[in-house]
Amino acid sequence: MKILRIYLDTSVVGGCCDAEFMTPSCAMMDLFVSGKAILIFSSLLANELERAPASVQAWALKIPEMFVERVESTAEAEALRDIYLAERVVGPASLLDAHHVALATVARADMIVSWNFKHIVHHEKMAGFNAVNMREGYAPIRIFSPLEVV
Repeated sequence: MKILRIYLDTSVVGGCCDAEFMTPSCAMMDLFVSGKAILIFSSLLANELERAPASVQAWALKIPEMFVERVESTAEAEALRDIYLAERVVGPASLLDAHHVALATVARADMIVSWNFKHIVHHEKMAGFNAVNMREGYAPIRIFSPLEVV
């Protein structure tokens, strides 16, 4: 059976320290700790976690390296991010959100998991991201909240 490769944005890791999102966020992280899924850990996630409280950072450190796939931002991902912005899938203020989606798409993640219902886990945004992806020769990306995965 194939192990899912899942791209997380920072909202899920941070959710482990927020009473409203704690239970599903921690269950999501436990998938990686137990090796039931591979975490696609982007350089963007790493940068955002550097500015997060130590309690949030600690959650990322619990995942054994053997269940982590590290991806760096590339010119390809940045170009795709810029197309999302040019096509107005999201606005300029959501550059980082578009970058997360582009990184996951270029890395060929099985899915993105996020709590960002305004700019990522939103039916119109998902349709926009995937319309661009298909036009640009990428596979569609599945986008879910932790509640839909765990």
